[in-house]
Amino acid sequence: MIDFVVLCTAAFLAGGLNAIAGGGSFLTFPALVFTGIPPIAANATSAVAVFPGYASGALGFLGELRSFDRRALLQLVGLSIIGGVAGSLLLLVTPASVFNWVVPWLLLFATILFLLGGRINSWIEARGRQDKNSWFATLVVSIYGGYFNGGLGIVLLALFSAQGMRDLNLMNGLKNILSFVLSAASVVTFTLAGIVYWYEAAIMMVAATIGGYIGARLARLMPVAMVKSIVVVVGLVMTVVFFARSLA
Repeated sequence: MIDFVVLCTAAFLAGGLNAIAGGGSFLTFPALVFTGIPPIAANATSAVAVFPGYASGALGFLGELRSFDRRALLQLVGLSIIGGVAGSLLLLVTPASVFNWVVPWLLLFATILFLLGGRINSWIEARGRQDKNSWFATLVVSIYGGYFNGGLGIVLLALFSAQGMRDLNLMNGLKNILSFVLSAASVVTFTLAGIVYWYEAAIMMVAATIGGYIGARLARLMPVAMVKSIVVVVGLVMTVVFFARSLA
């Protein structure tokens, strides 16, 4: 019963956090490890658990998504599928010891990148190169998401900021739809590999979906500064937690 409550609570909060700011897997991944699931399997199960929440979160930003260029959206979706599969295959061949070591560094990188997103954007704008090689950056971020879902929303928001986007609601909508697509690609790969704990995943999928829809509604009511602060605080806290775990 304790495990059930922990998984439901973590998934619900993760779905809402993913819709608002990203970083929901910071909650689902440690919750799964807490219940006794090995780290790599926990990462795969976490990806399965939160990906429906991305879809429900995206529904809250349909207006912004409809205004976005259709061709550009299809390009982003295609790159996300390719990167999601590549990243999940990379995870399957990564030794557990290496994975445990690299996770906190990935979280730290994601948090710092989002924190400096505005400065990165200003630097790119000064050189007039917002769109140059953006497809490559999107592919790299998608591979990251397929490999480790934790902090994916943070990295995507940083990517969009660096590419010159200003509308946070549009950025959140794109973040949710791309996270759903590349996570779906990862889920298929992890399922075929047989490393998903489906009982735990099913419980968390329901809770994350509900949390994602509610989170998308709340995101419209929250000040931009508050949303960004949530991203940074969650990222830094979970970075410290994973560093502590890797040194234990």
